[in-house]
Parts: sequence; structure tokens; C-alpha cells
Amino acid sequence: MTAAVSPLPATRYPSPAHVRLTQLDWLIVVASIIISFIPAIILARRAGASTAEFFTSGRAAPWWLIGVSMVATTFSTDTPNLVTNIVRTSGVAGNWLWWAFLLTGMATVFFYARLWRRSGVLTDLEFYEIRYSGRPATFVRGFRALYLGLFFNCVIMATVNLAAAKIANVLLGWPMSKTLLFCAALNVAFAATSGLWGVLVTDFIQFGIAMTGSVAAAVYAVRQPQVGGLAALFEKTDPKTLALLPDFGDWSTTLAVLVIPLTVQWWSVWYPGAEPGGGSYIAQRMLAARSEKDALGGTLFFNFAHYALRPWPWIIVALASILVFPSLDDIRRAFPYVDPSLIGHDMAYPAMLTFLPAGLLGLMVAGLLAAYVSTISTHLNWGTSYIVHDFYRRFMRPGADERHYILVGRLVTAALMVVAASLTFVLDTAQASFNLLLSVGAGTGLIYLLRWYWWRINAWSEIAAMVSSFAVAVAFFAAGRSGVVTAPHTSLLVTVAVTTVVWVAATYLTAPTDRRTLVAFYRLVRPAGGGWEPIRAEAAVGPSPDSVAHSLLGWVLGCVVVYAALFGAGSFLYGRSGQGIMWTGVFVLAAAGMIPLIPTLWRTATSESRRP
Repeated sequence: MTAAVSPLPATRYPSPAHVRLTQLDWLIVVASIIISFIPAIILARRAGASTAEFFTSGRAAPWWLIGVSMVATTFSTDTPNLVTNIVRTSGVAGNWLWWAFLLTGMATVFFYARLWRRSGVLTDLEFYEIRYSGRPATFVRGFRALYLGLFFNCVIMATVNLAAAKIANVLLGWPMSKTLLFCAALNVAFAATSGLWGVLVTDFIQFGIAMTGSVAAAVYAVRQPQVGGLAALFEKTDPKTLALLPDFGDWSTTLAVLVIPLTVQWWSVWYPGAEPGGGSYIAQRMLAARSEKDALGGTLFFNFAHYALRPWPWIIVALASILVFPSLDDIRRAFPYVDPSLIGHDMAYPAMLTFLPAGLLGLMVAGLLAAYVSTISTHLNWGTSYIVHDFYRRFMRPGADERHYILVGRLVTAALMVVAASLTFVLDTAQASFNLLLSVGAGTGLIYLLRWYWWRINAWSEIAAMVSSFAVAVAFFAAGRSGVVTAPHTSLLVTVAVTTVVWVAATYLTAPTDRRTLVAFYRLVRPAGGGWEPIRAEAAVGPSPDSVAHSLLGWVLGCVVVYAALFGAGSFLYGRSGQGIMWTGVFVLAAAGMIPLIPTLWRTATSESRRP
């Protein structure tokens, strides 16, 4: 669905001269960089003390710090660009493609956060050799260290780099190569110096800068003559574009945008930041928490802020861009100096930033730079932890001293940034990159949910899922290159079906994990539910401290709370007070049920990890 708009007067675009940053703007940007580097410098010595400090902040981070860090990491230069792309092409309802991942995030909060912290691993890949046994377990850990830490991680960073290049091309007139060179130098200097402690503290500072800039962008977007204010924005925009749910008269769109994300995508797809069962840098933050209580609290805060607090400033700018730049040709005419290969609907977001006045434009650039550095530094630290701890230290150079691994980690950090910068040149838009990552990770998610609660899943299950998912994704990609184009939701369903059949078959056709490994894992993590009943009897450590019923109730109420807050805020912005009051009531009732439940869950959490 392409967003429709009311007839508009001729648009007056900013000239390139209006886009240039003033001295005040540059002063704000430089001040932001200096402020962001202060924690990295202060904490550099602590980060270099050991790999535990460098990669998990010594397991001493409080809930509020890891929660804000998760939010900051998932807010980067590509995020508002992606939301703008979605709104301009599919309307506000198109955001269900990522809103549906709240189901995944809340499951992580109530089912998995405490289990991850209880495991005590340094990285989530170390999990494989405490959950599985033999050479298959070793292979999965080593393979995923390179597959995720190098390939997948660098594709994600390239997506973020692409968005940064588009923004810099519009606002500064910089070519992509200049932007990537500047960004690479800045991020390598930061991530290689600070370790995770510096990343966490800097995330906290940078998130405030980034959100301030986002709100300012929304305010000035609705002030444009073509928009005429917030109320006029919603009056001029096609109601189908504003709808929070897709048009049920168009079943194919509803199926792709709403039904499949809510019924299949959220549990079946591995996507960084929204992994079924937690993983990647979300797991890294939970493992860095000082207690299970902090892991649960921080992840809960992240999901509320990520889905309920942050989207609307981006959506408002995206809607305003439809009125100001109705087509891609309007963007091309407004910015003739922009590289034509970078023009896409995601370019509309940086185009709208050109209307910010001096000072606020600098604040916005500083905010976007802060968001960019926050995300890239996290991915560099996370990817380096996989390559150094789970591959180099495990297979190539075990037994070296901590200083050696820290040095190798800093070198790997620089190498990852170079690879990511190189990949940036082959990507087109934020939406295309998002779809690529979804297709490669499709079908594997169910394993990551069940492996904590069903003893029979083994390393071969994961190997079969990875191979089959990747093979099907490559087959669809090759078919598309040959002219046989398949709808994204169709390819997703086929990939999930094939992958699930393959890994379930592999599970029953191969030997289970060694009994001694299973017993040790249960004693360490003590998952609840009947899936571990045979092992629980052998472990002889009593029942799990967790309650599946309480976790399930918390998951449902948590999702209702966040969705009610999201839709309630949207209703009030749209001027629909009655609808907003209704959503507020739903929010209050769900929160009233969830808040007393959380202390019950926390009482079952130990104050310290059971594994050093």
C-alpha cells in the first residue's frame, strides 16, 4: 500500500546552503563527542583488566543501566530511516513488522532473563558447551562465533552505516567513503578503548541526546507550511495511512503485515535485539547484570521504552514527510547534490531534518551520531566477544594471559569495522536490509525458545536448523536474482516450515545430549516445566524456583501494558480522546495485575549468579 495524501500547494525545498551546519551546530556536535568519550577514557583501565570486564562489565551493572543501554543500542541511524520507509510505503500499520517482536521481548523478560543470568556464561555462545555435549556442541559454538560475530554482525553494522551515509550525504554533502572513514575511526577508538563498561555508561548519556533530537525533529516537522501543525497533519493524511491496523479488506496486506508477524514471525525468526529466548547483545546485557533481579528489571524496562515510548516521534516525522516530499522525485529535486544511488523512501527522514534551525540541527546531528556510536560500539564489542572468546580463545590460543586476549580483542574490533564498512557499499535501503536479516534467521527461533525447557533438543538440532534455514534463504535469493520473485511473507512461511521439519527430524534421529551434561545444566539453571522431568529426578536438587504459570501471566500482562501505552499515546496524538482514554484504562488494569507479580518473580531470583 502506498500512502496517499491530499492535494498540496507547490513545495518549497531547502537549498543546499540551508543544510550546512553553522558554527553553533558544529560546537554542539563536538561537545557531544567529547562528553561521550569521557566515560571511555575513565573506564579504559578497568576494561583492560580482564575479558570479563571488557565483555561483561564484571557482572556488576544495575538494571537501569543495562535497560537504557539496550534501548540505546536498538536506536541507531537506521531505525528512524526504517520506520520512515515503512510508514511511507505501508502506512503506520506497517510497523507491525517490528511491533510484533514485543511478544519475543516480553517472553525474554519473564521466561529467560533469569535463566541467562543464572547460567553465568561470559557470552551466550558459551551456553552451547554447558547445554550440549561432544564435538557437535563444540562445532556449533565455533561456527556461530564466526557466523554471527563476523557475517551477521557485519551485515547489521553495514545497515547502520548505510543510514549514517544517507544522513551525512543530505545534511553535510559528504560522500559515503568520507562518512565511513570518519565513523570507522570514531567507533574503533571508542569501542577498542572502553570495553562494555564504557559502552553502558556512554549509552546512558547518548540516549538522552538522541531522544531530545528526535522530539525536536518531530516538532519542527509538523511546523512546515505543507503540514500546518499536528492536527492538520492528521487531517491531511489518508486515514488508511494513519490506521494502527491494516485494511482487513486487503487480506494479502493484512496477512503479510499483521497476521504472520503476530502468529509466526515473532517466535520463528532470529533477529538481533529480538531473539527468541534472548541472545546477542541482549543476552550480553543480561549476563552483565549484577543479579537475576537486575537482568529481569533491565530487560522489562527496555521492552517498554523500545516499543511504547520511542516510536511516535519517528512516525510523526515520517507522516509529515509524505506531505512535504510526496515522492522520491521530490527528494531528488530538493537535494540534487545527493548521490542518486542512495535515494529511497528511507532518505525522507534525513530530508526532513534539513528544516531544523541552527542549534537544533546540531543537536539532531549530535543525537544521530550518539545513536550511531551507541549501536556500532555495542556490535563491535559483542562481535569481538564471539570471535575472541568463543573462537580464538577456545580453539586457536587457549591458556594465554588476559592482556593478550584484550589486545587481540582491540585488533578484531578494528577489523570488524573495516569489513562492515566494505559491506555498506552493496546495500540499498534499510527495508531491504531488514528483510535480508529476517530471511536468513527464519525458522530457527523455536529451538532458542525450547532448548531451555526441553532436554531432548541437542546440538544436531541447532546445526540442522542453521543449515536448512540458510539453504532455503539462499534458494529464494537465487530465484529472485533469476526473476522468480516470491513475496517476503511466503518465503518466510516456507523457510519456517522446512526448517522446523528438518530440525525436529534431526533431534529424533540423533543421540541425545550426554546425560551427565544435562544433569549439570539442570543443576546450574533449574528451568521450570515438565520438559526436564527425567533429568530433574536424577539431578536431585529439588524443584525449579521459577513458575511457568507466573511467567506466562507476566508475559501476557506485559504485552498488554506496552501495546496499550503505544496505542494510547497514538490515539491522543491523533486527537481521538475517547479512544485514548479506553487504552489508558486497559494500561492501568494490566499494570495493576503485572506490578504485584514482579516481586513474586524477583523473590525466586538469587542475588548472585550460581556460576562465577
